[in-house]
Amino acid sequence: MRRYLIKRLIGMIVVIFLVLSIAFVLVRLAPGDPASLMLGPDATPGEVQDLRVRLGLDRSIIVQYATFLGNALRGDLGTSLFFDQPVTQVLAARAEPSIFLALMSLAVALLIAAPIGIWAAYRRGSLGDQMSVSTAMLAASVPSFLTGLIFQRVLATDLGWFPVSGYGGPGAGFWDRMGYLILPAITLGITNSALILRFTRASMLDILGEDYVRTARAKGMSEARVVLRHALKNAGIPIITVIGLTFALLVSGAVVTERVFNLPGMGNLVVNAVLRRDYPVIQGTLIVVAALYVLVNLVTDLLYLVVDKRVKY
Repeated sequence: MRRYLIKRLIGMIVVIFLVLSIAFVLVRLAPGDPASLMLGPDATPGEVQDLRVRLGLDRSIIVQYATFLGNALRGDLGTSLFFDQPVTQVLAARAEPSIFLALMSLAVALLIAAPIGIWAAYRRGSLGDQMSVSTAMLAASVPSFLTGLIFQRVLATDLGWFPVSGYGGPGAGFWDRMGYLILPAITLGITNSALILRFTRASMLDILGEDYVRTARAKGMSEARVVLRHALKNAGIPIITVIGLTFALLVSGAVVTERVFNLPGMGNLVVNAVLRRDYPVIQGTLIVVAALYVLVNLVTDLLYLVVDKRVKY
C-alpha cells in the first residue's frame, strides 16, 4: 500500500509539472497584449511598454517560464494582472460557490440517478426501464444553459421559489448563499444524473446475473437484501468511478451554469481572465483543476478498498 501511494504521489507531481508547462505555453499563444488591454485603447505606446516592464512581460519566454516555475514550486502562482492580488487569494475567494455548487449538484444527481438506475436494472426490459433510459438520454442532450433559463423563468420568476441569480449581498450569511445555489444545483444535477444512471444500471445488470445472486435468492433472502446488500455492493466500483469523475467535471466545467446564474465562481473567473489576458489567473486555475482531477482519482482508487475488500494495491 505504501509503495502504491508513493508511486501515485510521484505521478501526481509529474502530471502537475506537465500542466504547469502546458498552461504557461498555451496562454502565451493567445493573441492580445495584457498591458494594452489593461490600459485601454487611449494608452500611449510608452505607457504600454512601461506596464509590460513592470509586469515582467518584456523578458524572454525562457526567463518568464523559469520565474513562473520557481514561484509555483514555492506555492506562489503569481499576481493577477487585473485584480492586483495574489492568484491564490483570487482563487480562494471564488472557490466557495464552485465547490458547494459541485457538491450540491452531485447530491441532486445521486438522488435522481441511484434509485432509478437500481430500479431500472431490477426491472430490466420493462416499460419503466425503457422510459428511464430514454429520459436519461434526453436530460443529457439538453444543454445546461437552456435548462437553467427554463428553471429561472418558471421556478424563480413565475413561482418565486428560488432566487433568480447572484450569490447574495455582501452581508449574506452562509445559508443565504447556499439558497442561491439550489436552482443551479438542480440544473447541473439533472444534466449530470444521466451518466451516473446509465453506469448504475449497467453495473447492476452485470451483477444481478451472477450465480451468487441466484444463490442468495434460493436461500430465501428478501429481494431488497439481495439487490441492496449483495448486488449494489459488488457493483459499487464502476459507480464510484463515474461519481468521482462527475464531481471533478462539476467543479471545473460549470462555466455556462455560473454565467447563466451570475455566480462568482471559478468558471466565471476563468472566462473573464481569458478576455482580459490575465495570464497568472488562467495558469493558476488550470493548475488547481489539474490537481483536483489527480486528487479525485486518488481518492476514488482508495475508496475501492472500502467497497470491495478483494481489491489489493
